[in-house]
Amino acid sequence: MSVFPYLVAGWICVIGLYGIVTSKHLIHLALCLTVTQSSTYVLLLAVGYVQGGGPPIFKGVKLGTTAVDPVVQSLTLTDIVVSVTVLALILALALDVHDELDTMDPDRIAELQG
Repeated sequence: MSVFPYLVAGWICVIGLYGIVTSKHLIHLALCLTVTQSSTYVLLLAVGYVQGGGPPIFKGVKLGTTAVDPVVQSLTLTDIVVSVTVLALILALALDVHDELDTMDPDRIAELQG
């Protein structure tokens, strides 16, 4: 078992968090959040990987053949769908803030009263 995928997932997460912390634009903030969430894809696929395992298709394959975990793959696809939905919501809110305040700077949206 290799530790490399876990290090890659951690590195992607740290890069995304750094972008979130230093962001001065709402669109950049949304994209950095997406980068941070994409680290979970790498992590989930690393957890479900089986050395020497084939695809989780069992029709026509003899019993006992090693395969990767299909549940983790479906969780990864679900994570991608949730990520796209969250990104769409954040971008829509960012556009509303821009229409209301004419700014995309997160530090200036404290003025917004709702």
